[in-house]
Amino acid sequence: MHTASLARTKLILGSALAGSLLIPVPACAAGLDGRLLGFAWALPFAGLLLSIALWPLLAPQFWHRHFGKLTCAWSLAFLLPCIAWFGLPTASTTLLHAGLSEYLPFIILITALYVVAGGICVRGNLHGTPWRNTGLLALGTLLASVMGTTGAAMLMIRPLIRANDNRRHTVHIVVFFIFLVANAGGALTPIGDPPLFLGFLQGVDFFWPLKNILLPTLILCSSLLLLFFALDYYYFHQREEAYSPSLDQTPDSPVWLEGKVNLILLACIVGLVLMSGLWQPLTRFSLAGGEIGLPGLVRDISLIGVIVVSLKLTPTSARLGNEFSWGPILEVGKLFAGIFLTITPVIAMLRSGEGGAFAFVHHAVNDSTGQPINWMFFWTTGLLSAFLDNAPTYLVFFNAAGGDPSVLMGPLATTLAAISCGAVFMGAVTYIGNAPNMMVRAIAEERGIRMPSFFGYMVWSCALLLPLFILLSWIFFR
Repeated sequence: MHTASLARTKLILGSALAGSLLIPVPACAAGLDGRLLGFAWALPFAGLLLSIALWPLLAPQFWHRHFGKLTCAWSLAFLLPCIAWFGLPTASTTLLHAGLSEYLPFIILITALYVVAGGICVRGNLHGTPWRNTGLLALGTLLASVMGTTGAAMLMIRPLIRANDNRRHTVHIVVFFIFLVANAGGALTPIGDPPLFLGFLQGVDFFWPLKNILLPTLILCSSLLLLFFALDYYYFHQREEAYSPSLDQTPDSPVWLEGKVNLILLACIVGLVLMSGLWQPLTRFSLAGGEIGLPGLVRDISLIGVIVVSLKLTPTSARLGNEFSWGPILEVGKLFAGIFLTITPVIAMLRSGEGGAFAFVHHAVNDSTGQPINWMFFWTTGLLSAFLDNAPTYLVFFNAAGGDPSVLMGPLATTLAAISCGAVFMGAVTYIGNAPNMMVRAIAEERGIRMPSFFGYMVWSCALLLPLFILLSWIFFR
Protein backbone atom coordinates (compact mmCIF):
# COMPACT_ATOMS: atom_id res chain seq x y z
CA MET A 1 0.00 0.00 0.00
CA HIS A 2 2.78 2.39 0.91
CA THR A 3 4.67 1.71 -2.35
CA ALA A 4 1.57 2.26 -4.47
CA SER A 5 0.81 5.47 -2.61
CA LEU A 6 4.35 6.67 -3.14
CA ALA A 7 4.17 5.92 -6.86
CA ARG A 8 0.87 7.79 -7.20
CA THR A 9 2.29 10.75 -5.29
CA LYS A 10 5.32 10.86 -7.57
CA LEU A 11 3.06 10.64 -10.63
CA ILE A 12 0.81 13.47 -9.46
CA LEU A 13 3.78 15.65 -8.48
CA GLY A 14 5.63 14.95 -11.73
CA SER A 15 2.54 15.66 -13.84
CA ALA A 16 1.83 18.91 -11.97
CA LEU A 17 5.39 20.12 -12.40
CA ALA A 18 5.35 19.03 -16.03
CA GLY A 19 2.21 21.02 -16.65
CA SER A 20 3.85 24.18 -15.40
CA LEU A 21 7.27 23.73 -17.00
CA LEU A 22 6.67 21.93 -20.28
CA ILE A 23 5.50 23.05 -23.68
CA PRO A 24 2.57 20.76 -24.60
CA VAL A 25 4.07 19.25 -27.75
CA PRO A 26 4.56 15.48 -28.29
CA ALA A 27 8.04 14.10 -27.71
CA CYS A 28 10.09 13.00 -30.68
CA ALA A 29 9.62 9.41 -31.82
CA ALA A 30 13.16 8.26 -30.97
CA GLY A 31 12.98 9.43 -27.36
CA LEU A 32 12.79 12.58 -25.27
CA ASP A 33 13.19 15.95 -26.94
CA GLY A 34 15.24 18.13 -24.58
CA ARG A 35 13.70 21.34 -25.94
CA LEU A 36 10.34 20.30 -24.50
CA LEU A 37 11.56 19.45 -21.01
CA GLY A 38 11.47 21.68 -17.95
CA PHE A 39 13.92 21.70 -15.09
CA ALA A 40 11.59 19.56 -12.96
CA TRP A 41 12.49 16.52 -15.05
CA ALA A 42 16.01 16.64 -13.57
CA LEU A 43 14.74 16.33 -9.99
CA PRO A 44 14.65 12.48 -9.88
CA PHE A 45 18.28 12.37 -11.05
CA ALA A 46 19.33 15.02 -8.54
CA GLY A 47 17.38 13.28 -5.79
CA LEU A 48 19.01 9.93 -6.51
CA LEU A 49 22.52 11.40 -6.50
CA LEU A 50 21.87 13.24 -3.25
CA SER A 51 20.52 10.02 -1.73
CA ILE A 52 23.73 8.20 -2.74
CA ALA A 53 25.82 10.99 -1.25
CA LEU A 54 23.96 11.61 2.01
CA TRP A 55 22.12 8.50 3.20
CA PRO A 56 25.27 6.36 3.72
CA LEU A 57 26.61 9.15 5.97
CA LEU A 58 23.42 10.08 7.82
CA ALA A 59 21.76 6.66 8.21
CA PRO A 60 24.06 3.88 6.98
CA GLN A 61 21.94 0.99 8.27
CA PHE A 62 18.77 2.37 6.69
CA TRP A 63 20.63 2.90 3.42
CA HIS A 64 22.08 -0.62 3.44
CA ARG A 65 18.61 -2.12 3.86
CA HIS A 66 16.59 0.13 1.57
CA PHE A 67 18.87 1.62 -1.12
CA GLY A 68 17.18 -0.54 -3.75
CA LYS A 69 13.75 0.75 -2.79
CA LEU A 70 14.94 4.36 -2.80
CA THR A 71 16.51 3.88 -6.22
CA CYS A 72 13.29 2.37 -7.52
CA ALA A 73 11.26 5.27 -6.10
CA TRP A 74 13.44 7.88 -7.84
CA SER A 75 13.29 5.88 -11.07
CA LEU A 76 9.49 5.76 -10.92
CA ALA A 77 9.44 9.48 -10.15
CA PHE A 78 10.76 9.96 -13.69
CA LEU A 79 9.26 7.01 -15.54
CA LEU A 80 5.61 7.31 -14.45
CA PRO A 81 5.29 11.03 -15.32
CA CYS A 82 7.07 10.25 -18.61
CA ILE A 83 4.41 7.66 -19.44
CA ALA A 84 1.60 10.01 -18.39
CA TRP A 85 2.91 13.01 -20.30
CA PHE A 86 4.58 11.59 -23.43
CA GLY A 87 2.89 8.21 -23.72
CA LEU A 88 3.98 4.61 -23.32
CA PRO A 89 5.86 4.32 -26.68
CA THR A 90 8.22 7.22 -25.90
CA ALA A 91 8.76 6.04 -22.32
CA SER A 92 9.43 2.48 -23.53
CA THR A 93 11.91 3.72 -26.12
CA THR A 94 13.71 5.77 -23.47
CA LEU A 95 13.80 2.83 -21.05
CA LEU A 96 15.06 0.35 -23.66
CA HIS A 97 17.72 2.71 -24.96
CA ALA A 98 19.02 3.50 -21.46
CA GLY A 99 18.95 -0.15 -20.46
CA LEU A 100 20.24 -2.00 -23.50
CA SER A 101 22.51 0.55 -25.17
CA GLU A 102 24.13 2.08 -22.08
CA TYR A 103 23.42 0.33 -18.77
CA LEU A 104 24.00 -3.31 -19.75
CA PRO A 105 27.41 -2.77 -21.43
CA PHE A 106 28.49 -0.69 -18.43
CA ILE A 107 27.42 -3.12 -15.71
CA ILE A 108 28.68 -6.19 -17.61
CA LEU A 109 32.19 -4.72 -17.84
CA ILE A 110 32.20 -3.57 -14.21
CA THR A 111 31.04 -7.02 -13.08
CA ALA A 112 33.66 -8.79 -15.20
CA LEU A 113 36.46 -6.67 -13.74
CA TYR A 114 35.10 -7.13 -10.22
CA VAL A 115 34.84 -10.93 -10.52
CA VAL A 116 38.21 -11.43 -12.24
CA ALA A 117 40.11 -9.06 -9.92
CA GLY A 118 38.40 -10.66 -6.94
CA GLY A 119 39.90 -14.01 -7.96
CA ILE A 120 43.52 -12.82 -7.81
CA CYS A 121 44.82 -13.08 -4.25
CA VAL A 122 48.25 -11.82 -3.19
CA ARG A 123 49.76 -14.18 -0.62
CA GLY A 124 52.87 -13.67 1.50
CA ASN A 125 54.17 -10.48 3.08
CA LEU A 126 56.83 -7.80 2.73
CA HIS A 127 58.22 -5.35 5.27
CA GLY A 128 56.83 -1.89 4.56
CA THR A 129 59.73 0.52 4.14
CA PRO A 130 59.31 3.94 2.46
CA TRP A 131 60.89 2.67 -0.76
CA ARG A 132 58.82 -0.50 -0.78
CA ASN A 133 55.57 1.29 0.06
CA THR A 134 56.20 3.83 -2.71
CA GLY A 135 56.86 0.99 -5.12
CA LEU A 136 53.63 -0.76 -4.14
CA LEU A 137 51.67 2.46 -4.64
CA ALA A 138 53.30 2.99 -8.04
CA LEU A 139 52.45 -0.59 -9.05
CA GLY A 140 48.84 -0.16 -7.96
CA THR A 141 48.63 3.13 -9.86
CA LEU A 142 49.78 1.40 -13.05
CA LEU A 143 47.42 -1.52 -12.54
CA ALA A 144 44.44 0.82 -12.11
CA SER A 145 44.35 1.63 -15.83
CA VAL A 146 44.63 -2.07 -16.72
CA MET A 147 42.15 -3.67 -14.32
CA GLY A 148 40.13 -0.68 -13.17
CA THR A 149 40.42 1.37 -10.01
CA THR A 150 38.12 -1.00 -8.12
CA GLY A 151 40.04 -4.11 -9.17
CA ALA A 152 43.46 -2.61 -8.46
CA ALA A 153 42.33 -1.20 -5.11
CA MET A 154 40.90 -4.52 -3.95
CA LEU A 155 43.99 -6.40 -5.14
CA MET A 156 46.59 -4.13 -3.54
CA ILE A 157 45.09 -2.68 -0.35
CA ARG A 158 45.33 -5.80 1.82
CA PRO A 159 48.99 -6.60 0.94
CA LEU A 160 49.91 -2.94 1.58
CA ILE A 161 48.21 -2.91 4.98
CA ARG A 162 49.74 -6.29 5.84
CA ALA A 163 53.23 -5.01 4.94
CA ASN A 164 52.83 -2.14 7.44
CA ASP A 165 50.94 -3.83 10.27
CA ASN A 166 53.90 -3.43 12.64
CA ARG A 167 53.92 0.39 12.24
CA ARG A 168 52.06 2.94 14.33
CA HIS A 169 51.54 5.60 11.62
CA THR A 170 49.67 4.13 8.66
CA VAL A 171 46.76 6.50 7.98
CA HIS A 172 48.77 8.45 5.40
CA ILE A 173 49.50 5.22 3.52
CA VAL A 174 45.80 4.49 3.02
CA VAL A 175 44.99 8.13 2.18
CA PHE A 176 47.60 8.24 -0.60
CA PHE A 177 46.42 4.82 -1.76
CA ILE A 178 42.94 6.31 -2.29
CA PHE A 179 44.42 9.28 -4.16
CA LEU A 180 46.53 7.17 -6.50
CA VAL A 181 45.21 3.63 -6.89
CA ALA A 182 41.49 4.23 -6.33
CA ASN A 183 41.35 7.36 -8.53
CA ALA A 184 44.16 9.03 -10.49
CA GLY A 185 45.70 5.78 -11.71
CA GLY A 186 42.61 4.91 -13.72
CA ALA A 187 42.87 7.90 -16.06
CA LEU A 188 44.58 6.29 -19.05
CA THR A 189 42.12 3.73 -20.44
CA PRO A 190 38.33 3.24 -20.61
CA ILE A 191 38.82 0.21 -18.36
CA GLY A 192 40.51 2.33 -15.71
CA ASP A 193 37.57 4.34 -14.40
CA PRO A 194 33.79 4.19 -15.09
CA PRO A 195 33.56 7.76 -16.48
CA LEU A 196 36.04 6.92 -19.23
CA PHE A 197 34.17 3.75 -20.14
CA LEU A 198 30.99 5.79 -20.48
CA GLY A 199 32.94 8.04 -22.86
CA PHE A 200 34.06 4.95 -24.76
CA LEU A 201 30.42 3.84 -25.09
CA GLN A 202 29.62 7.31 -26.45
CA GLY A 203 32.26 6.88 -29.18
CA VAL A 204 35.56 8.09 -27.67
CA ASP A 205 38.49 6.03 -28.99
CA PHE A 206 40.02 3.45 -26.64
CA PHE A 207 43.50 5.04 -26.76
CA TRP A 208 42.30 8.65 -26.65
CA PRO A 209 42.85 9.06 -22.86
CA LEU A 210 46.36 7.60 -23.11
CA LYS A 211 47.29 10.00 -25.91
CA ASN A 212 45.68 13.12 -24.49
CA ILE A 213 45.82 13.02 -20.69
CA LEU A 214 49.02 11.04 -20.13
CA LEU A 215 51.05 14.14 -19.20
CA PRO A 216 48.57 15.54 -16.61
CA THR A 217 48.30 12.06 -15.12
CA LEU A 218 52.08 11.64 -14.93
CA ILE A 219 52.52 15.05 -13.27
CA LEU A 220 49.80 14.37 -10.69
CA CYS A 221 50.82 10.80 -9.88
CA SER A 222 54.58 11.46 -9.75
CA SER A 223 54.00 14.50 -7.51
CA LEU A 224 51.83 12.45 -5.15
CA LEU A 225 54.38 9.61 -5.06
CA LEU A 226 57.16 12.08 -4.18
CA LEU A 227 55.02 13.65 -1.44
CA PHE A 228 54.17 10.21 -0.12
CA PHE A 229 57.79 9.08 -0.02
CA ALA A 230 58.82 12.21 1.88
CA LEU A 231 56.02 11.81 4.43
CA ASP A 232 56.51 8.05 4.83
CA TYR A 233 60.27 8.53 5.19
CA TYR A 234 59.65 11.05 7.98
CA TYR A 235 57.26 8.76 9.85
CA PHE A 236 59.47 5.70 9.34
CA HIS A 237 62.73 7.28 10.53
CA GLN A 238 61.56 9.99 12.94
CA ARG A 239 58.29 8.80 14.48
CA GLU A 240 58.40 4.99 14.39
CA GLU A 241 59.96 2.76 16.97
CA ALA A 242 62.78 0.53 15.78
CA TYR A 243 61.46 -2.39 13.78
CA SER A 244 61.22 -5.60 15.73
CA PRO A 245 60.20 -8.90 14.10
CA SER A 246 58.42 -9.88 17.32
CA LEU A 247 55.99 -6.94 16.89
CA ASP A 248 55.13 -7.90 13.31
CA GLN A 249 51.72 -9.62 13.15
CA THR A 250 52.58 -11.04 9.72
CA PRO A 251 56.32 -11.83 9.42
CA ASP A 252 57.96 -11.46 6.02
CA SER A 253 57.38 -14.36 3.65
CA PRO A 254 57.66 -14.91 -0.12
CA VAL A 255 54.99 -13.14 -2.18
CA TRP A 256 52.98 -15.20 -4.65
CA LEU A 257 49.68 -15.03 -6.49
CA GLU A 258 46.76 -17.41 -6.11
CA GLY A 259 44.18 -17.55 -8.89
CA LYS A 260 46.64 -16.84 -11.71
CA VAL A 261 44.13 -17.95 -14.34
CA ASN A 262 42.45 -14.61 -13.80
CA LEU A 263 45.49 -12.82 -15.20
CA ILE A 264 44.71 -14.47 -18.55
CA LEU A 265 41.04 -13.56 -18.18
CA LEU A 266 42.02 -9.97 -17.37
CA ALA A 267 43.95 -9.83 -20.64
CA CYS A 268 40.83 -11.20 -22.36
CA ILE A 269 38.74 -8.34 -20.93
CA VAL A 270 41.20 -5.73 -22.20
CA GLY A 271 41.26 -7.43 -25.61
CA LEU A 272 37.47 -7.58 -25.86
CA VAL A 273 37.02 -3.90 -25.00
CA LEU A 274 39.75 -2.95 -27.46
CA MET A 275 38.17 -5.14 -30.15
CA SER A 276 34.79 -3.50 -29.73
CA GLY A 277 36.38 -0.11 -30.37
CA LEU A 278 38.52 -1.10 -33.38
CA TRP A 279 36.19 -3.52 -35.20
CA GLN A 280 33.84 -1.66 -37.54
CA PRO A 281 31.60 -4.20 -39.35
CA LEU A 282 28.70 -3.20 -41.58
CA THR A 283 26.20 -5.36 -39.66
CA ARG A 284 24.12 -3.35 -37.18
CA PHE A 285 20.86 -4.00 -35.37
CA SER A 286 18.09 -1.47 -34.85
CA LEU A 287 16.49 -1.34 -31.42
CA ALA A 288 14.50 1.31 -29.55
CA GLY A 289 15.08 3.95 -32.19
CA GLY A 290 18.86 3.41 -32.13
CA GLU A 291 21.48 1.06 -33.45
CA ILE A 292 23.40 -1.68 -31.68
CA GLY A 293 26.67 -2.74 -33.29
CA LEU A 294 27.86 -6.32 -33.63
CA PRO A 295 31.17 -5.58 -31.81
CA GLY A 296 29.28 -4.46 -28.71
CA LEU A 297 27.16 -7.61 -28.71
CA VAL A 298 30.20 -9.85 -29.14
CA ARG A 299 32.04 -7.97 -26.37
CA ASP A 300 29.21 -8.18 -23.86
CA ILE A 301 28.37 -11.84 -24.51
CA SER A 302 32.08 -12.75 -24.31
CA LEU A 303 32.47 -10.80 -21.06
CA ILE A 304 29.64 -12.82 -19.55
CA GLY A 305 31.57 -15.91 -20.62
CA VAL A 306 34.69 -14.56 -18.90
CA ILE A 307 32.70 -14.12 -15.68
CA VAL A 308 31.47 -17.74 -15.83
CA VAL A 309 34.99 -19.09 -16.53
CA SER A 310 36.47 -17.08 -13.66
CA LEU A 311 33.85 -18.35 -11.22
CA LYS A 312 34.49 -21.94 -12.28
CA LEU A 313 38.29 -21.94 -12.41
CA THR A 314 39.26 -19.68 -9.51
CA PRO A 315 40.18 -21.59 -6.32
CA THR A 316 37.73 -20.96 -3.51
CA SER A 317 40.61 -20.10 -1.19
CA ALA A 318 41.61 -17.18 -3.45
CA ARG A 319 38.17 -15.57 -3.19
CA LEU A 320 38.07 -16.24 0.55
CA GLY A 321 41.48 -14.59 0.89
CA ASN A 322 40.09 -11.49 -0.82
CA GLU A 323 36.88 -11.66 1.25
CA PHE A 324 34.97 -11.66 -2.05
CA SER A 325 31.22 -11.09 -1.88
CA TRP A 326 28.49 -10.09 -4.32
CA GLY A 327 27.18 -7.26 -2.13
CA PRO A 328 29.19 -4.35 -3.60
CA ILE A 329 28.50 -5.20 -7.23
CA LEU A 330 24.80 -5.76 -6.53
CA GLU A 331 24.64 -2.32 -4.93
CA VAL A 332 26.41 -0.75 -7.91
CA GLY A 333 24.08 -2.59 -10.29
CA LYS A 334 20.91 -1.35 -8.59
CA LEU A 335 22.12 2.22 -8.18
CA PHE A 336 23.33 2.61 -11.74
CA ALA A 337 20.12 1.16 -13.14
CA GLY A 338 18.38 4.16 -11.57
CA ILE A 339 21.14 6.58 -12.61
CA PHE A 340 21.07 5.57 -16.27
CA LEU A 341 17.29 5.94 -16.37
CA THR A 342 16.90 9.22 -14.48
CA ILE A 343 19.82 10.87 -16.30
CA THR A 344 18.12 10.58 -19.71
CA PRO A 345 16.11 13.82 -19.46
CA VAL A 346 19.17 15.66 -18.13
CA ILE A 347 21.22 14.56 -21.13
CA ALA A 348 18.39 15.49 -23.51
CA MET A 349 18.20 19.00 -22.03
CA LEU A 350 21.98 19.48 -22.09
CA ARG A 351 22.16 18.44 -25.73
CA SER A 352 19.59 21.10 -26.52
CA GLY A 353 22.15 23.77 -25.57
CA GLU A 354 20.68 27.24 -25.31
CA GLY A 355 17.30 25.87 -26.34
CA GLY A 356 16.99 23.70 -23.23
CA ALA A 357 16.29 24.24 -19.56
CA PHE A 358 20.00 23.92 -18.74
CA ALA A 359 21.01 26.90 -20.85
CA PHE A 360 22.61 28.38 -17.71
CA VAL A 361 25.07 25.46 -17.63
CA HIS A 362 25.92 26.15 -21.25
CA HIS A 363 26.54 29.82 -20.42
CA ALA A 364 28.63 28.99 -17.34
CA VAL A 365 31.12 26.76 -19.17
CA ASN A 366 31.22 28.69 -22.47
CA ASP A 367 32.26 32.25 -23.22
CA SER A 368 30.19 34.88 -25.02
CA THR A 369 31.21 33.49 -28.42
CA GLY A 370 30.11 29.96 -27.53
CA GLN A 371 33.65 28.62 -27.10
CA PRO A 372 34.22 26.30 -24.11
CA ILE A 373 36.03 27.61 -21.03
CA ASN A 374 38.22 24.59 -20.38
CA TRP A 375 39.23 25.42 -16.83
CA MET A 376 35.53 25.76 -15.94
CA PHE A 377 34.83 22.33 -17.39
CA PHE A 378 37.72 20.92 -15.34
CA TRP A 379 36.63 22.44 -12.04
CA THR A 380 32.84 22.03 -12.40
CA THR A 381 33.15 18.42 -13.51
CA GLY A 382 35.71 17.75 -10.79
CA LEU A 383 33.99 19.40 -7.85
CA LEU A 384 30.67 17.76 -8.65
CA SER A 385 32.48 14.43 -9.07
CA ALA A 386 33.90 14.87 -5.58
CA PHE A 387 30.45 14.96 -3.97
CA LEU A 388 28.37 13.00 -6.46
CA ASP A 389 29.25 9.92 -8.46
CA ASN A 390 31.90 10.76 -11.05
CA ALA A 391 30.48 8.53 -13.81
CA PRO A 392 27.14 10.34 -14.33
CA THR A 393 28.85 13.69 -13.70
CA TYR A 394 31.21 12.95 -16.60
CA LEU A 395 28.25 12.08 -18.79
CA VAL A 396 26.46 15.33 -17.89
CA PHE A 397 29.39 17.54 -18.90
CA PHE A 398 30.27 15.38 -21.91
CA ASN A 399 26.82 16.31 -23.22
CA ALA A 400 27.12 19.90 -22.00
CA ALA A 401 30.13 20.15 -24.34
CA GLY A 402 27.98 19.02 -27.27
CA GLY A 403 28.08 15.23 -26.90
CA ASP A 404 29.64 14.67 -30.36
CA PRO A 405 32.69 12.40 -29.86
CA SER A 406 34.27 13.31 -33.21
CA VAL A 407 34.22 17.01 -32.30
CA LEU A 408 35.32 16.40 -28.71
CA MET A 409 38.25 14.28 -29.84
CA GLY A 410 39.16 16.85 -32.50
CA PRO A 411 38.71 20.62 -32.17
CA LEU A 412 37.51 20.32 -28.55
CA ALA A 413 40.10 17.77 -27.42
CA THR A 414 41.30 20.04 -24.59
CA THR A 415 37.71 20.35 -23.36
CA LEU A 416 37.27 16.56 -23.29
CA ALA A 417 40.62 16.25 -21.51
CA ALA A 418 39.43 18.77 -18.90
CA ILE A 419 36.20 16.83 -18.35
CA SER A 420 38.04 13.50 -18.14
CA CYS A 421 40.72 14.74 -15.74
CA GLY A 422 38.17 16.51 -13.54
CA ALA A 423 35.96 13.42 -13.24
CA VAL A 424 38.79 10.95 -12.57
CA PHE A 425 41.19 13.06 -10.48
CA MET A 426 38.71 14.83 -8.22
CA GLY A 427 36.86 11.67 -7.33
CA ALA A 428 39.59 11.46 -4.66
CA VAL A 429 38.56 14.65 -2.85
CA THR A 430 35.92 12.89 -0.69
CA TYR A 431 35.14 9.35 0.37
CA ILE A 432 32.00 9.39 -1.79
CA GLY A 433 33.62 10.65 -4.99
CA ASN A 434 34.42 7.16 -6.33
CA ALA A 435 33.19 3.73 -5.29
CA PRO A 436 36.60 2.23 -4.28
CA ASN A 437 37.19 5.04 -1.78
CA MET A 438 34.62 3.75 0.69
CA MET A 439 35.69 0.13 0.12
CA VAL A 440 39.31 0.95 0.92
CA ARG A 441 38.28 2.90 4.02
CA ALA A 442 36.15 -0.03 5.25
CA ILE A 443 38.95 -2.56 4.73
CA ALA A 444 41.47 -0.32 6.53
CA GLU A 445 39.17 0.14 9.51
CA GLU A 446 38.55 -3.63 9.68
CA ARG A 447 42.32 -4.03 9.99
CA GLY A 448 42.46 -1.61 12.94
CA ILE A 449 43.51 1.59 11.16
CA ARG A 450 41.69 4.64 12.55
CA MET A 451 40.79 6.40 9.31
CA PRO A 452 39.84 10.10 9.27
CA SER A 453 36.18 11.13 9.38
CA PHE A 454 34.47 12.41 6.23
CA PHE A 455 35.64 15.96 6.86
CA GLY A 456 38.96 14.84 8.33
CA TYR A 457 39.72 13.06 5.07
CA MET A 458 38.82 16.27 3.19
CA VAL A 459 41.47 18.12 5.20
CA TRP A 460 44.02 15.67 3.80
CA SER A 461 42.68 15.83 0.24
CA CYS A 462 42.29 19.61 0.10
CA ALA A 463 45.77 20.22 1.53
CA LEU A 464 47.51 17.77 -0.80
CA LEU A 465 45.37 17.64 -3.94
CA LEU A 466 43.95 21.13 -4.50
CA PRO A 467 47.38 22.80 -5.04
CA LEU A 468 48.17 20.13 -7.64
CA PHE A 469 44.78 20.60 -9.32
CA ILE A 470 45.38 24.35 -9.50
CA LEU A 471 48.76 23.66 -11.11
CA LEU A 472 47.24 21.28 -13.67
CA SER A 473 44.48 23.75 -14.42
CA TRP A 474 47.00 26.53 -15.03
CA ILE A 475 49.26 24.38 -17.23
CA PHE A 476 46.72 22.50 -19.34
CA PHE A 477 43.28 24.11 -19.20
CA ARG A 478 43.64 27.90 -18.94
